[in-house]
Amino acid sequence: MEKYDVKKAYKDLYSPGRRDFALVTVPRFGYFGVDGHGDPNTATEYSEALEALYSVSYSAKFASKKELDRDFVVGPLEGLWRADDPEVFVTRDKASWDWTMMISQPEWITAAELSAAIAAVRAKAVRAKKNVAALDKVRFLELEEGLSVQILHVGSYDDEAPTLDRLHNTFIPSNGLSFNGDHHEIYLSDARRTPPEKLKTVLRQPVSRS
Repeated sequence: MEKYDVKKAYKDLYSPGRRDFALVTVPRFGYFGVDGHGDPNTATEYSEALEALYSVSYSAKFASKKELDRDFVVGPLEGLWRADDPEVFVTRDKASWDWTMMISQPEWITAAELSAAIAAVRAKAVRAKKNVAALDKVRFLELEEGLSVQILHVGSYDDEAPTLDRLHNTFIPSNGLSFNGDHHEIYLSDARRTPPEKLKTVLRQPVSRS
């Protein structure tokens, strides 16, 4: 059984260079996602969102392998970040951030598989007398970002500001581009096991030509 891995299937989107911004075209992807607000370092709903996302993603993976004979690697955590003023990402005013945390899914995993995964996780939680608080907040969404600018950031999340400043205030205007969607981050490293200075994060911004 060949195992699908989104990072290998779309290597240009998940393995950008770290020196220069690159223009890419991002096709439609399906995701499991949870919406929330506030500082990811302190907001309880953020940790609850991640617990629910990983629970249903692994449930969908195991069901796919067993019932469909199609296996896949659970994708990396991704996040859409938005605010009324995009500069709050440069100033790192995290309390002002709205977010959608997501995990990409293979094309054969749809809203129906999500419903089945939620039911399976809920049944397991009941047996274990455990509460997966954000389980009912998980939704299936499709996103087609199209033309986007991206770069690989290596280091602490809080050190992204200079790169984002160059992106927002130099690269985008000097190339006749404008914002066309939420700021998107793809977390290639496990923050629980990776030193901050070695974290790898894809920074992506959908754009349109002015």
